[in-house]
Amino acid sequence: MIVAQVLSGAGLAAGVTVGALLAQDMLGSTGLAGLLSALSITGSALAAIAVGRISQARGRRSGLAAGYLVGAIGSAGVIAAAVASSSVLLFVAMFVYGAGTATNLLARYAGADLAAPEYRGRALSTVLVATALGGVAGPNLAAPAGHLAHALGIPRLAGLFLISTAAYAIAALVLAIWLRPDPLLMARTLEAERAAVAFARPGDPGSRARPAAGWRRAGVLVGALVMALTQLVMVAIMTMTPVHMHDHGHSAAASGLVIAIHIGAMYLPAPLSGWLVDRYDQLTIAAASALVLLAAGIVAANAPDGSAAVFAVALALLGVGWSLGLVSGTAIITDAVPFATRARTQGLVDVSVSIAGAMGGTASGIVVTAAGYPLLAVGGGILALAIVPAVVVAARSRRVPPPGPLP
Repeated sequence: MIVAQVLSGAGLAAGVTVGALLAQDMLGSTGLAGLLSALSITGSALAAIAVGRISQARGRRSGLAAGYLVGAIGSAGVIAAAVASSSVLLFVAMFVYGAGTATNLLARYAGADLAAPEYRGRALSTVLVATALGGVAGPNLAAPAGHLAHALGIPRLAGLFLISTAAYAIAALVLAIWLRPDPLLMARTLEAERAAVAFARPGDPGSRARPAAGWRRAGVLVGALVMALTQLVMVAIMTMTPVHMHDHGHSAAASGLVIAIHIGAMYLPAPLSGWLVDRYDQLTIAAASALVLLAAGIVAANAPDGSAAVFAVALALLGVGWSLGLVSGTAIITDAVPFATRARTQGLVDVSVSIAGAMGGTASGIVVTAAGYPLLAVGGGILALAIVPAVVVAARSRRVPPPGPLP
């Protein structure tokens, strides 16, 4: 699982680092560059449904491997589109490429399948850290990958998609062969055994009270809202930052380094995010994520056009805010949903996250074209504050269950 996530992180980095730049180069439009990102995220929404359903029926191994394989096909399609200078093929390929992004995020649930509630945040954060290793390395391969692409007769900006194709394909192979036992199937078996013991000994103090039905409904809604808003804000600002930097004279290497820092800040703090969720409560950390995203928007909006360092700070804050929101939202969802529908519900929740990201990607280019990058950054940070009242309302409906060995 760890090896697959390192590889998938490298695959994910291609679209983040050069996807918008490639679209801008081929289409000659900043607004359409944002649309390309939106197509990729829309594709990830449909892939999240499919991966969730496959995982529910056949386990995490089958679902995740299938998603990464489709992502590899999409990456190869982007290369073909760049060689053929076909905008239609580019749109289709980036839509398919989104499957890799969806699968990369859905893999975090596998880390929580077998974790006790009091360690759930730290367990799922392990998967996110593995993604960071590939995600940080990927953007910094932009220059050598561009040289390789040029030598092969491929446009330089498509070079990272060579790495993405190989990385996603190998990740699928690793999971298909070595993810044994399957974490979701094993967790179901253990849950069935626990339920049988609880039925036979209803007075056993080791049996854990289940979350109230009201909290289950509120938990799904709030967890989805937290992750959707953090994804929307993160994608909107992240997508347009390389374009904004490029328009002000920064090199591809400089924007690649900023994105590498951003991706590292998304995933490397995951153990801290997980510890905070386990220590201080999921809802509290969800509210904190909104404040960090606001800070990121303010810094980005006030960054001097020539300062890559300030953009790096802004996107680092953006990544940390996303990490806090993703880990807390994932923990909320996992606590609220029973095993009988867990993988399917998680896939559907990630659809809302992907749709929110698509909205952010679409709006980002339009807002920057109409009003400028600073307004996009500040507006995103203010939008993130909607998480706070939702968390306050949800806290009133929750009954925290006593700790137990399994969800």
